[in-house]
Amino acid sequence: MPSFREARDLLLAHRTDYGAAVSAFAWPDPVPFNWALDWFDAVLAGPESRDRAALRIVEAGSGAEQSLTFGEIARRSNQVANHLRQLGLKRGDHLLLLLGNVPALWETMLAAMKLGAVVIPATTLLTADELADRLARGRPRAIVAGPEQIARFAGLDTGGAIRLVTGAATEGWAAYDDAFGASETFAPDGPTGADDPMLLYFTSGTTAKPKLVRHSHRSYPVGALSTMYWLGLQPGDVHCNVSSPGWAKHAWSSFFAPWNAGATILVINQAPFNAAALLAQLERTGATTLCAPPTVWRMIIQEDLTGKRLALREVCAAGEPLNPEVIERVKSAWGLTIRDGYGQTETTALMANTPGQPVVPGALGRPLPGYRVRVLDLDGQPASEGEVCLELGAYRPAGLMQGYDDGQGHLSGADGDLYHTGDVAFVDDQGCYTFVGRADDVFKSSGYRISPFELESVLIEHPAVAEAAVVPVPDPMRHTIPKAYVSLVAGSTPGPETALDIFRFTNARLATFKRLRGLEFVTDLPKTISGKIRRVQLRRLEHEGITEDPHRGRAYTQADFPELKGEAERKLDQTAG
Repeated sequence: MPSFREARDLLLAHRTDYGAAVSAFAWPDPVPFNWALDWFDAVLAGPESRDRAALRIVEAGSGAEQSLTFGEIARRSNQVANHLRQLGLKRGDHLLLLLGNVPALWETMLAAMKLGAVVIPATTLLTADELADRLARGRPRAIVAGPEQIARFAGLDTGGAIRLVTGAATEGWAAYDDAFGASETFAPDGPTGADDPMLLYFTSGTTAKPKLVRHSHRSYPVGALSTMYWLGLQPGDVHCNVSSPGWAKHAWSSFFAPWNAGATILVINQAPFNAAALLAQLERTGATTLCAPPTVWRMIIQEDLTGKRLALREVCAAGEPLNPEVIERVKSAWGLTIRDGYGQTETTALMANTPGQPVVPGALGRPLPGYRVRVLDLDGQPASEGEVCLELGAYRPAGLMQGYDDGQGHLSGADGDLYHTGDVAFVDDQGCYTFVGRADDVFKSSGYRISPFELESVLIEHPAVAEAAVVPVPDPMRHTIPKAYVSLVAGSTPGPETALDIFRFTNARLATFKRLRGLEFVTDLPKTISGKIRRVQLRRLEHEGITEDPHRGRAYTQADFPELKGEAERKLDQTAG
């Protein structure tokens, strides 16, 4: 088996030769390996590249920029690791990370890896209930958060966790910057096993609570070699990824993949999102590679793309299927083809349109080096259309999670002969895959995965709601948006007053990206003979534009109620995930 460096160099050498990369690639030997120490510090922060920019954070509005070299980040993360160790954090402990795109996020990630601590990345959009759930099931021994997050912890049980805040210290929270009085030299307490836990991600599923996905020191750092290959990254690139911290895509494309290649990570901060400002900064900073969700690409093509002196060589998209017309508009203006990629929180990138290969608009592409994909029908037999599954056993990809953690450290879902993605795809005679949909009812809006069950669980808490079914509705900007079909309890009136009250009720209990955009009052919901709601039937009504049907009723959208248009709503309208 090759070393990490050998496997990485092979993919770089065959960057545009898909066949050669697939046939020659093998996952690195799973010997004790700590990516932060053995790769970032030993190689990237070594003599050849330590003075090169590793991270650039640009404020889109002002153009203000923070830049740190590989050497600086290695030293600063050593200080953070030593400080956390002095405070009592040790190998195997959990650390909840609740930060925006600030240097402390990258420093803390590396510091925790060096210590052998397990990071729980969390989005800054969490509601109080979601934060309480992460505290209860994540069991963090330490919390690192931004000052804007502190108020959310009021009244929550943090279990005596070490608490650090960026900026000034406040009651119950020590200043993160105190770490920079610690030593710049770090010594680990022992070797890190490739299968030692490293990351815990909460992700929406088809149950009431998000699943807890556990990754190891092998699965995301080493597994992200496939992501590096998809993005087409090379040493010295300036890579911009439009993604919010706390989501797996941020770890994919704003952490491991670019630094596997030895590229500079470029972050362009802006709130609210503005496509023109993004383009201006891409031009000014000399970005060479760009990855963004389709929502962002759909905003970008509304701008004048001509006349931009961009240095872009590779442009990619992930999160949901990309409209062919968007691909064509960008290609016409820039001569570049947007290349879709596909994976899950549970994996790294596992299928993609790779550099130098023909792109079928709307297709996921082909399996990436190191992944063996099978499409199986309901009987488990090979098919041209069916569920996407990964071969395990001797072919288990390094980028697959260790399993779903039940909150007590017991794992499931990634053992046996196959891993079932729950996604349905069509594969053609050339081995190119096209996404069809979820095997269950989870869908994406603006790149965020949304579980209907989770939204329905909130809806039925409203005293007027008897039953509810949430389905995706086509949207030109966000791909899809969540809409609820609602049947009311006896005595409730299906009118605007009730609709407004339900919108207010759910808005207060859901993160902004999960909020319902529409609801429709109906008399009956379609059900199976066993009494289960048939969301597929409602999805068909929306996607086919069927207005005359027994299951249609009186519909309302949030736009019908100007009083709902608060600051949080405007932020969602203008920000991409």
